[in-house]
Amino acid sequence: MSEIRLYYRENGRIKISRDISFLKKNPLENFVWIDLNDVNEEIESQLEDFLKIYIQEEEEIEEIEISSRYVETADTIIANSNFLLDNFEKEPVSFILKNNILISVRSCELKSFHETTKKMAASPKNYVNGFQVFTLLLETRVELDADMIEDLTSEVKTLSQTMIMKDIDEGILISIKNLQEKTMLLRENIIDKHRVVSNMLRSEMFPNELYSKLSMVIKDINSLLDHTKFNFDRLDYLQDTYLGLINIEQNKIIKIFTVVTVIFMPPTLIGTIYGMNFKYMPEIEWQWGYGFCLLFMVVSSVLILWFFKKKKWL
Repeated sequence: MSEIRLYYRENGRIKISRDISFLKKNPLENFVWIDLNDVNEEIESQLEDFLKIYIQEEEEIEEIEISSRYVETADTIIANSNFLLDNFEKEPVSFILKNNILISVRSCELKSFHETTKKMAASPKNYVNGFQVFTLLLETRVELDADMIEDLTSEVKTLSQTMIMKDIDEGILISIKNLQEKTMLLRENIIDKHRVVSNMLRSEMFPNELYSKLSMVIKDINSLLDHTKFNFDRLDYLQDTYLGLINIEQNKIIKIFTVVTVIFMPPTLIGTIYGMNFKYMPEIEWQWGYGFCLLFMVVSSVLILWFFKKKKWL
């Protein structure tokens, strides 16, 4: 849904306006956050002219070059980052910090933005400028990333138990592959936030009082990266275990065929010998020759079967 949200301070509270004309009628120092959610080009142009900023196109926001993800000028900070949706699709978001106001540009609803709004409303005195709002938004996003990692860890644990209780099938391998892809996407998303926060820590424009919070965000991000590595290692272990179980199952099948083949080798050999068309074969003229051959075939097979069981090969 296309929407513009203007967050401003009034009487110690954070209020919201959805009318761009409201921005032009009030002092800029009252505003802390301008959130653009899939707005049209006309609104973007008005904001660009009024705030003297440049709002990037979607292709620019999605640019993967590191140099394009964070740009700092004399009075403006531009930071682009990907936010993961619940279905693990990436949503590129652009942030602009100028005149102590945060301008965010996105194209869909994001849970982290909704949670940030609730936190601002609960403690309005803590958010008097865009830098504080941006820091809160990053903290909230990292918390949601932590929740996603916990969910993935739970899925990995459930899959591990399933491998013990369930027969081997290719569905388990597909599940492992899907979890690996989700973990990779989540790790890339967290690393992306790490770059943004690291650049802000090096910025002279960022207020000094927020450095401690940014440092905590970096520590949380590093902790999440360790957790994703743990999940990667565990999934690799499960994959190796699964492939090992497949090899065991295949070896069991091959073993059965091998045993059956060896058991029937003596009867086959006997039948082959007496199936030869030689003129003089004394046993052919023997009255009990046929019964003896059958008995010999059975005994030879039973002896091999007994031998296998004695060696515990069966």
